[in-house]
Amino acid sequence: MAAPPPTQDQMFPTLDPGQIERLAPFAHRRSVKKDEILFEQGDAVAGMFIVISGSIDIVSPAGRQETIVTVHHAGDFTGEVNLLSGRRSLVRARANEDSELLEIDRATLRRIVQTDPELSEIFLRAFILRRTYLIANKRGDALIAGSSHSSDTLRLKEFLTRNGHPHTYIDVDRDKDAQELLDHFQVKLEEIPILVCRGKKVLRNPSNAEAAECLGFNAEVDAEIRKDHVYDLIVVGAGPSGLAAAVYAASEGLDVIVLETSAPGGQAGSSSLIENYLGFPTGISGQELSGRAFLQAQKFGAQVAIAHVASEFKCTQQPFGIGLKDGNLVQGRSVIVATGAEYRKLPLQNLAQFEGSGIYYGATHVEAQLCAGDEVIVIGGGNSAGQAAIFLSTKAKHVHLLVRGPALSETMSRYLISRIEECPDITLRVHTEVHSLEGNGQLEKVSWRNGKTGEEETRDIHHIFSMTGACPNTTWLRHCIQLDDKEFIKTGADLGAADLTEVGWPLSRQPYLFETSVPRVFAVGDVRSGSVKRVASAVGEGSVAVQLVHKVLAE
Repeated sequence: MAAPPPTQDQMFPTLDPGQIERLAPFAHRRSVKKDEILFEQGDAVAGMFIVISGSIDIVSPAGRQETIVTVHHAGDFTGEVNLLSGRRSLVRARANEDSELLEIDRATLRRIVQTDPELSEIFLRAFILRRTYLIANKRGDALIAGSSHSSDTLRLKEFLTRNGHPHTYIDVDRDKDAQELLDHFQVKLEEIPILVCRGKKVLRNPSNAEAAECLGFNAEVDAEIRKDHVYDLIVVGAGPSGLAAAVYAASEGLDVIVLETSAPGGQAGSSSLIENYLGFPTGISGQELSGRAFLQAQKFGAQVAIAHVASEFKCTQQPFGIGLKDGNLVQGRSVIVATGAEYRKLPLQNLAQFEGSGIYYGATHVEAQLCAGDEVIVIGGGNSAGQAAIFLSTKAKHVHLLVRGPALSETMSRYLISRIEECPDITLRVHTEVHSLEGNGQLEKVSWRNGKTGEEETRDIHHIFSMTGACPNTTWLRHCIQLDDKEFIKTGADLGAADLTEVGWPLSRQPYLFETSVPRVFAVGDVRSGSVKRVASAVGEGSVAVQLVHKVLAE
């Protein structure tokens, strides 16, 4: 059975007198006057306010205008997921009248949600639902102006969407007010997409890292990194295995930082619906699953740095050093590599010309909006391709599922194969590969060839979802850690005597399960040689690796 939709009482619950009394010893009592601003959009929120008497307006500002989000009365409390993540406030809080409040700082709030199950459930459920409401109603501090024909526009929209950051989008090709906006900020068409932060700062075609900085994704964690803080554990990658490692490590008292290149979830985060993950009989989207895990890691105190790209591993020093693309260095006593794998790129000469403007590597709602009513191609025979084909069949006119092999049975779960076979809007084409792309700036025609019959066909197709093969994200590790012939990381018993001799393994014991050729460095999930490419196994590896981290830190 599907869960009932959230109620207003769940999103904006009222604490009873007993709950408020339980919280009072942890709070500072504060009196505020009518129209006093408690926090402004863009502020680093210091903590949560509980209304004892009076009322507080929560509003979404847009220039000189503002929209009421809700009004908090006696027993109500402020806040959403930014109270745990440390990101800036998306709204403004103002006293509607003279009021008495309890203020609980963020560090104390985190201890409460870790130790009081009843209040933890109330707060976390409300925080999640409030962020969901802000996203659905585009109540935030970010505006993107771009074009559906621009790969960078798609990248930026996907980056904010997958990071759960509400934003407004204006299409310069369709919105009649777009030119007025561009003129106001003195932006030329060739400079799009633009990102406007809090109606003030304008970034022209920003990188993901620049967008993250403008919106304050990493303000707290960057301050810690600059202090040369040494963590107990550095987790590189926030896919299912990395987030599982962060949750277990932080909940067991380790000082943890997670470095993520783009957004939580990895490849799984771009799955429209995962139906074979234990405990979710009706399925769950990859973004929702990763969002919950992301919040769970932050609940226990793990720091997560978004758009922080690992570019160098200083593996011969202690503590270890992870060099970032922006020039900073993160230091830790142990490391878990959970960088996952990327889909292989089609071996086509003009592929790069159409990436992001016809060629996509994820099938989320962001991409699906671009192909409504069109024919599309999905390439791949794994579960990700199957999930994409089924999802897109509800949006597109027709889906052509291309696989190089003779069938799907070797690589795809049976429940997905059955759905594909029964769906009239999906055509499975076996022994088939794309051999040419055509278009002027945007994909317009696609030709494919059947490798068994030699038959070729060309169609007017503007969208290809490529989900085939896997290339591990290990380039930055090549000079430190033993890799297999496909550049996946060798761990545990897969490290033979020759491997250990070559790297000069310094210990009398053999490497632990999931431990690499460098002591205290582990690899989990899709990046590990021989791993099972499933969400559940990735989560299991991440959790088991933390137990081994405790062992090596005690050596």
